[in-house]
Amino acid sequence: MATLKMVKPDTKGRITLGHLAEGVSRFAVSKDEFNRIILEPYVEIPAKEKWLFDNPKALAQVKQGLKDSAEGRLYDKGSFSQYLEDKAD
Repeated sequence: MATLKMVKPDTKGRITLGHLAEGVSRFAVSKDEFNRIILEPYVEIPAKEKWLFDNPKALAQVKQGLKDSAEGRLYDKGSFSQYLEDKAD
């Protein structure tokens, strides 16, 4: 693992990660046997999307769909507009 950047704690022991922390909502902090501080980044998901991560079959299908899309395996199934309900009324 390459060192990306050297940081110096301020007088209160805080460090700034700047762009290294983009998209991260919190970190789990631990120390290993060599006294190295390890930051494990975490992100939060909306509660309404948690079901997907709790359902291995559905998650695998989504991942496969994303892989298929990235590799150009797309199929045009036409318009699905006939199945929409007009909620504007």
